[in-house]
Amino acid sequence: MTMTPEPIDGMLLFAHGARDAAWARPFEAVARRIALQRPELPLVLGFLEFMQPGLEAAAHQLAARGCQRVHIVPMFLGTGGHVRRDIPPLIERLVEQYGSRVEWLLHPALGDQERVIDAMTAASLSWLDASSDGSQP
Repeated sequence: MTMTPEPIDGMLLFAHGARDAAWARPFEAVARRIALQRPELPLVLGFLEFMQPGLEAAAHQLAARGCQRVHIVPMFLGTGGHVRRDIPPLIERLVEQYGSRVEWLLHPALGDQERVIDAMTAASLSWLDASSDGSQP
């Protein structure tokens, strides 16, 4: 009996982008931390606008590295117009280009995940604790 090998997974962190390069620092930090924790994982940080690579170029990089399943993680605080309207046509174009060779999995926006909401709540409340003892959170 021959076993079918597991598909090669890749991760595409997808952020909005900005004209100011400093804006991307938190997203670059997330990418670095993921790379440290999963050095074998093909990973690319891509952007919707203003910064490079765009989603399509980032996706091509992962496909070129042999990824057969790509997890697209929208690094957005909510599911607004970009996640609902702009990303699906970009993914449809990738499906047309790659057919069944690559599976593109669009995950919910990070800000819609309970763990992220909990972290934002804790970070916000930490300012109250810090102000009472004069420290920084």
